[in-house]
Amino acid sequence: MRRSTADRRHDDGTSTRRRWLQALGVAGTAGLAGCTGGDETETTATSTTAGNAFGTEAPTATDGELPEVRGTFRTVTAGRVNTLNPLYNRAGGAGTIIGYALDGGYTYRPGNERFDQLYELSSDRGEVWTASVRDGLEFSEPYGQVTAEDFVYQVRQLHQSDWAATAAASSWPDSVTVEQTGELEFQIELETANLLYPETQDPLLYPVPKALLEPYVAEADEQGLQQDQELLTLAFTGNLGAYTLEEWNRGSSRVFSRNDDYYLRDVEDAPRAFAEAPYFERLVSEVVPEQSSRVGALEAGETDSAGVPPNQVSRLDGLDEVDVEVVPQPYNDVLTYNMRDNGWNTGPGNLFRKKAFRQGLACAVDKQRMVRGIQRGYANVEHTWQPRWSRWYPDEEEITKYGVGELYGPEPTRSRIREAIADTDYEYGDGYLLNPSGTRCQIDLYYSAGSDIERSKAQFIASEIEANAGIVVEPESIDTTTFNTGYWQQEIPENPDAYEWSNGSFNAGPREVTSANAWDMEIVWGLNTYPLNPTTASIFFVEDDSYNPYGYYPDWDAKGLFEAARAAESEAELQETLTEIFRHVTDDQPMGMLSFPSNTIGYASDIEGPSETYFNGWDFPAWHRTE
Repeated sequence: MRRSTADRRHDDGTSTRRRWLQALGVAGTAGLAGCTGGDETETTATSTTAGNAFGTEAPTATDGELPEVRGTFRTVTAGRVNTLNPLYNRAGGAGTIIGYALDGGYTYRPGNERFDQLYELSSDRGEVWTASVRDGLEFSEPYGQVTAEDFVYQVRQLHQSDWAATAAASSWPDSVTVEQTGELEFQIELETANLLYPETQDPLLYPVPKALLEPYVAEADEQGLQQDQELLTLAFTGNLGAYTLEEWNRGSSRVFSRNDDYYLRDVEDAPRAFAEAPYFERLVSEVVPEQSSRVGALEAGETDSAGVPPNQVSRLDGLDEVDVEVVPQPYNDVLTYNMRDNGWNTGPGNLFRKKAFRQGLACAVDKQRMVRGIQRGYANVEHTWQPRWSRWYPDEEEITKYGVGELYGPEPTRSRIREAIADTDYEYGDGYLLNPSGTRCQIDLYYSAGSDIERSKAQFIASEIEANAGIVVEPESIDTTTFNTGYWQQEIPENPDAYEWSNGSFNAGPREVTSANAWDMEIVWGLNTYPLNPTTASIFFVEDDSYNPYGYYPDWDAKGLFEAARAAESEAELQETLTEIFRHVTDDQPMGMLSFPSNTIGYASDIEGPSETYFNGWDFPAWHRTE
């Protein structure tokens, strides 16, 4: 559900058809989440998709002679991944890698058109959805053909269980009924109609053999399921992906070989480009921690794809051997506050829990200067939970714009913080916020290691908060995997039934349930704003949902409003409810919303296929090397 901001939008330099699904992203390797549009008060990207982030162009190689199969596609990523188990992956970087070897049920292509991969979804009124599974889908031996039973079993026995705690659990509440209606057909019945159900991404499933799952279901063995070697190494994927995983060296590389039996080659309604896909003999994804080394590899022709920091876009795009694409994407740059009991380590209480305090911090950081200076204009200022190119973006007058104009600087910052501390023993003295013991408040800010732009952002945010809020901020770099396991995830309690809720390691209980290590603020992770259907973002704002590492408790009816949005019977009704949600998110400032960066991705100039659209990479199996 997440990606770090250094790799978040493009962990390995190649967008794939599953990239838009992940909730979480790594901060800053190539630039950040989607940036087209904007108004005269905002800094907009200098090279974006001409106001049409969804694009309209045809897929790669649809006309003429099909490409020759040859060579190796190489890409680089900043860090290792936690898991390739498709049932438990929540990270965009790992999702990209999984996607090389295993397709999901469907995806979207330019023009915002759904492309049915493993199954076709249809519905008359949006309440009962029929999934028709393609014939000819095969798992690896000994599992045989993919049938509707595999999907239904997965949903009922895992996602809707009280023990498995899968990544997709929140997409399949008990109120959703799933039934097999034929060998290659199953139905999904919703509690209330939802005309945009596919866009929520909730019905999107990976195929996993029922026979592989049965032993773990019989023992309710979550740990065993997470560590199953066939799942971890994608050994069951048969003809279900363009490539087959051959090697996984966790700290260094992933090596794939061409799948000669890829099912989309034989699908009549697939674009002609897939007729002999994929077009590389091998695919190699290497871990290269340092950003300068990744860029150097691209420049030297040692990799075919790498994220390009904004300050090097012009130079690299001027090289004959490199093309840089500016790709809209949905992840934002956010400053996340730890509202759990191991956050706000500067003194008693946790000031992050106070809305006025969070609003004060929102006024402390000059978003426009960050976009112009550090991100070199390849981003837009963010004020609420949608990029401006989203069809659901609200009218500007509906949104309060913290961090710009009159809502930036020491006065708006400190007036709100003084309101927040009025009933505490905190006070201002000598220009700094003092804790009850009389010492300066000092808090940490984690950012992802290996990225110059992330370090620059952390230093900028720290200096802004010290200057405008009088709070000393100490930036600390950290490996994203270390942060994920030791700081972001909570330690699941031995007695989960003793708590009001316990929904897995990303929301293992109320605020008293914490991670192994204390932390105050982070910009390691960016979060997905889901511009196709923002109702999916409810996981970030409902306190007892499956995803709440930061311990946010809304002071507005988040659950009720998101339910109302999902039940809307018209686009006008949906827009009205979403606007109310965006207004609440802006007012409550659950985290500091900073910017929507673009992916600035460098490709070897002889790679045919990349595009400057939100769906860049949906047809990755058809990418090829030109003569």
